[in-house]
Amino acid sequence: MKKLCYIAAAFAFVSLAACGDGVDLPSPDVETDLNKIPLPDNELTLGQVELKANTEPMTHPGFHAEEDFERIREKLAAGEEPWASAYQLLEESNFAQKNTDTYPVEMIKRGISGDENYINAARGASIIYQQALRWKIEGDEDYAKKAVENINKWVQTCVGVTGNSNLSLAAGLYGYEFAIAGEVLRDYDGWKPEEFRAFQDWLIKVFIPANRDFLKRHHGTNPLHYWANWCLCNIAAEMAIGIVTDNREIYNEGIEHLQTGNTNGRLRRAIYYDYAPQYNFAQWQESGRDQGHTLMCVGLMGVICQLAWSQGDDFFAYDDNLFLRACEYAACCNYTEDEVPFTTYIWQKQSPWGYPIPEEQPVLGGGKWIKRAIWALPYYHYKDIKGVQDDLLKYTKVATEYVGIEGGGGYYDANSGGYDVLGLGTLMFAR
Repeated sequence: MKKLCYIAAAFAFVSLAACGDGVDLPSPDVETDLNKIPLPDNELTLGQVELKANTEPMTHPGFHAEEDFERIREKLAAGEEPWASAYQLLEESNFAQKNTDTYPVEMIKRGISGDENYINAARGASIIYQQALRWKIEGDEDYAKKAVENINKWVQTCVGVTGNSNLSLAAGLYGYEFAIAGEVLRDYDGWKPEEFRAFQDWLIKVFIPANRDFLKRHHGTNPLHYWANWCLCNIAAEMAIGIVTDNREIYNEGIEHLQTGNTNGRLRRAIYYDYAPQYNFAQWQESGRDQGHTLMCVGLMGVICQLAWSQGDDFFAYDDNLFLRACEYAACCNYTEDEVPFTTYIWQKQSPWGYPIPEEQPVLGGGKWIKRAIWALPYYHYKDIKGVQDDLLKYTKVATEYVGIEGGGGYYDANSGGYDVLGLGTLMFAR
């Protein structure tokens, strides 16, 4: 593929140069400042999810359906791949054992050098999730008992999230992960009703205030100051916590922001530039930053789509499978040497004086070949549930095969990036 080079000046129009012939370029008067770009007429209608009334109950189980576990049990009983190898990876995980403890902290701290402990929450959510999966798949209540013991310790110990602005990442990431882990456990008879209610109250008390504050106030910056991953993890937290707490108002807040919010978490801003129908690509807002954060966005958007799917809201299909085109773009950038079109993004940083300082992201960000457990979820959904043609899944398949059997939290990186998703997607989503 010939590479397209779109060079934009700050707060100005695009000046164009094409590397190759026969490419239809945008008009020179295309606006590039996202504060000024009029969103397409179909932004609020094409693929729009009609929000259900706040009184309508959430659907349970959320995220993983019971049929997922039934399928896995059947595949494992028959010794079929990739489920056998994927489950072996879970069995071998130190996090997924009957005696694995978590270490709760009173305040989850992120962003202050020398005074951080957020990794305890990252590991804690992953441990509870993996123990819960083993209970659901094997039926051995010892795993559920330990998972509930661990989650109860967090409820009894942790009272908040703190730090510099990075506390918003902790509130988003670990808020949604604890919520999903708890949702897996919600039908375990050994989890006393009063303990489960305490867990629900804990999620709303500890995480939701920080999630809401970030999405509404953004630490006093303009709405486009923060990269998309900050916004997406807080949207995911609102959705996941809304599901497990049976609070449709909170869930709908996340959905509303995804569709109409003013931050880079808005779906049409997180996925910044759509090249369809000329190419089966859609560019991420973070693609000009670096590939690690771009992959984080792929993972978070997958979580968001799956949470919504469990409630009957189809964001996989939103705007003619926009998320799929974004997966194809990121996969092509990261796991092949094929060239892609690229449109300069201008990051709207905030100055101390209150106005934006634009910073161009004129080239595709570096850091290829990173492995993350993010590809199985979208690949198997589009391939087996949506029945998308193979040629439209070309690069997502390459990425899925490159990563291989997906591990769980911490499997690829002992630092924060290894815990941005709960992982184990091959086991849970292969069909």
